[in-house]
Amino acid sequence: MTDSTFISLVTPRTQQTDNVMWFAFRDGRLLVQIKGHAAAVPLTADLTTLNLQPVRQQYLGLLGDCHCYSAEIPNEAEPPDGWTFQGLRRIFDFLPAEQFWTAGRAIQIVAWDRDHQYCGRCATPTESLPNERAKICPNCGLHSYPRLAPAIIVLVERGNEVLLARSHRHPPDRFSVLAGFVEPGETLEEATAREIYEEVGIRVKNIRYFGSQPWPFPNSLMIAFTCEYAGGDIVLEEAEMADADWFTADNLPRVPKKLSISRQLIDWFIEKQGTAVSIQDW
Repeated sequence: MTDSTFISLVTPRTQQTDNVMWFAFRDGRLLVQIKGHAAAVPLTADLTTLNLQPVRQQYLGLLGDCHCYSAEIPNEAEPPDGWTFQGLRRIFDFLPAEQFWTAGRAIQIVAWDRDHQYCGRCATPTESLPNERAKICPNCGLHSYPRLAPAIIVLVERGNEVLLARSHRHPPDRFSVLAGFVEPGETLEEATAREIYEEVGIRVKNIRYFGSQPWPFPNSLMIAFTCEYAGGDIVLEEAEMADADWFTADNLPRVPKKLSISRQLIDWFIEKQGTAVSIQDW
């Protein structure tokens, strides 16, 4: 699930109120106020009320009836009293889901705006188009849009077992489903089969679409699939993968949190097995 109540807009269509929601980032970290296991973003007409002066700001759209802005804060700026700058992974389940996914939109728009101040073809300063999320070079006409990197994420079944794996960057007890980026010229299904074979050396069949999820780390779109084991033994791509194995629903390692589509795939598998289990997540 993502921010289903969010309406993406480039310019406001209605009058703004004092309760503007700000997704303000300093060096990729979001300004939040944390109390216990909950976080809040600023609700204010202007960030200057918090003694913050954005380098740039961007209108995002409406979350319910609340206008939303993203903002780039100077790296040397200090957070206001009671506030802190936190990475999105750190507050993955601290914000309400619809606000987290709006923050995911915001960080990508901030990065795109920051990184496209000049034309990548002729180095002329760019201009923002008024009614489109795009920049144009007034010299050569090059259009620049926010970049997305499509990636597949896939759950592999073998009877009553599921394939879970762990990369070198994760501790020994943290497993998930396989994922990888789509290469130029590939279909999503081709990328799915290739990634599985490259990472664990097995063949699959019956690749089926499951769902999708934006993943702002930094700018991916995760397209999820399920598929079935077709043959081969697990052979790890040692440069990337540390471990992989088959697990039953009642004998799972620690798996990702519920907000991620990787966990949605695993929950789908557990429900399909009809097994009541207690799950430990990251």
